[in-house]
Amino acid sequence: MLIAQAMTSLACGSLAGFALGLIGGGGSILATPLLLYVVGVGDLHVAIGTGAAAVCVAALFNFLSHARAGHVRWGSATVFALVGVAGALLGSSIGKSFDGHKLLALFGVLMVVVGALMLRSRDAEPSPDYQGRSGALVAGMALPAGMASGFFGIGGGFLIVPCLLYATRMPMIDAVGSSLLAVAAFSVATAANYARSGLIAWDVAAWFIAGGVAGGLVGLRCATGLCAQKDLMRRVFAGVIFAVAAYIFHRSYGAMG
Repeated sequence: MLIAQAMTSLACGSLAGFALGLIGGGGSILATPLLLYVVGVGDLHVAIGTGAAAVCVAALFNFLSHARAGHVRWGSATVFALVGVAGALLGSSIGKSFDGHKLLALFGVLMVVVGALMLRSRDAEPSPDYQGRSGALVAGMALPAGMASGFFGIGGGFLIVPCLLYATRMPMIDAVGSSLLAVAAFSVATAANYARSGLIAWDVAAWFIAGGVAGGLVGLRCATGLCAQKDLMRRVFAGVIFAVAAYIFHRSYGAMG
């Protein structure tokens, strides 16, 4: 592996990890275009598989950091992760056979919808009994979120965070921390499915992981500072989604044209 490509992978991994630590999502969807267009992986499905392998490790490290900071609601996080993995395995099997550029274009549309919903929502007052009363709703939302995660080859944090907010009324910072367990689990399922088909560049993934861990620590510090400012994190979350969606539309439609 060339030194230049290794350093580029490290830098791109840092950006993806920062997004994971800050908003609990965006790491995988940033990883795929960065690996494809900046690192130069070449094949879209290899970029998806490599990104999933890298993000699963980065998400786990970021999850542990949030857990130490007290930002994880273990009941909801565990239910979402366990139920959603089944959907991720099914979705990734379908996604491997889908045209890559059309896959990215569809994902861009989904990102715009989720970003708009996040901007329209307002922070709800946390409910003291949300862990006990919302298990069924969390499980019901986890399966389709897992399928979407596997199909698009992403960790799905930008889907998981709104689902947790809607189902549990937990604070935004807790939804971010809790979502990372499911992001890690979904990414493991997706990466395993792609690895079976030889669609992971392991040398690139190793450097991407190293950058992701470092970037995630910085993202966590920023998230902790922003959590007291009401809906600012929600706006940051939506802004990142819109920016990446615009980039995806530009690249995917240009390639199809």
